[in-house]
Amino acid sequence: MPPLRSQLMADTTNDRPVYVIGGGPGGLAAAAALRRQGVRAVVLEKSDTVGASWRGHYDRLRLHTTRRLSALPGLPIPRSFGRWVSRDNVVRYLDKYVEFHQLEVVTGVEVSRVTAAPDGAGWVLHATGGRELTGSAVVVATGYNHTPRVPDWPGRNTYRGELLHAGTYRNAAPYAGQDVLVVGTGNTGAEIAVDLVEGGASRVRLAVRTPPYILRRSTAGWPAQRTGILVRRLPVGLVDRAGDVLGRISVPDLSAHGLRRPAGGLYSRVRQGAIPVQDVGLIDAVRRGKVEPVAAVESFEDGKVILADGSRITPDTVIAATGYRRALEDLVGHLGVLDDRGRPHAHGARTPAKAAGLYFIGYTNPISGMLREMARDARKVARAVAARTKSH
Repeated sequence: MPPLRSQLMADTTNDRPVYVIGGGPGGLAAAAALRRQGVRAVVLEKSDTVGASWRGHYDRLRLHTTRRLSALPGLPIPRSFGRWVSRDNVVRYLDKYVEFHQLEVVTGVEVSRVTAAPDGAGWVLHATGGRELTGSAVVVATGYNHTPRVPDWPGRNTYRGELLHAGTYRNAAPYAGQDVLVVGTGNTGAEIAVDLVEGGASRVRLAVRTPPYILRRSTAGWPAQRTGILVRRLPVGLVDRAGDVLGRISVPDLSAHGLRRPAGGLYSRVRQGAIPVQDVGLIDAVRRGKVEPVAAVESFEDGKVILADGSRITPDTVIAATGYRRALEDLVGHLGVLDDRGRPHAHGARTPAKAAGLYFIGYTNPISGMLREMARDARKVARAVAARTKSH
């Protein structure tokens, strides 16, 4: 297949480009797909480089989705990157993606608010330096993991140890020989706990509020992602029952080690935003007593961490793998396009009825893989924008 740029249609003559807010995978995918449709797209990125959040992830991170099912539109991920692509190779891929598609990216520009254009045709982006940029449409792709969220635990400020969000964790080296408590049992918390064990922490505990569903990343060569793709259109109850059976067969019962089997259906919880944990060593670490599940954190008092079961522990460091906020309220909240949890009502090619020409990519965390779905949504958005442009 020849390079995409040789197949491009001529850019539209409309002096109002489509602005894409965010230079992560979702934003870059949208820009490339728009360019392929002959629509000029300008990516606005607040940091000094694309893929900023990926560059800041912890060192050992690898995609939990396969290389072949994680590529963005128009450029495969190199086979040399392996089946489970490392963080550094994701960054290399994003840099190459910009170069290959000749994307128009402007860095160092943060958009603080989006408002309707005075003439009713398009949108005004209020950005750093007092800039006001008018676009024919806007694709918001600021990221699912935008702003770190640390619970406002009572007494948190009195804790004398180190308390950090998982977003600032890089590797286990600073915590060698330490007693560390990891709070949160999503993929990030589980992987950091394993990393700490392997990196020489003297003790690693994992605070659990809701026991997670744990899945093998791959079974006999078959990745869990492919199962997710196959079942995502099936009835929720059916997938819940099948997931329970599969979980009991493939994942040992860790109740004796303090990690109970989860209640509720796997897919029901996915639809509520709780993605299963892909096992990268947690099962073995819990079975060997290297990672100790404990009750959820309730508060801090006299330098100690108070857990939900009333026990008090004194770790040297607490790492809060407690998630992120989308932080879209200031940007578009005034437009009535967010639900009560701050998530867009519409995503992908669906544009809000009261905000035509405003699109969102990357604010769901589907069981079939976030990068895969962002790539699919990018193509859909590009087609919708192109059709809308021609109709006007």
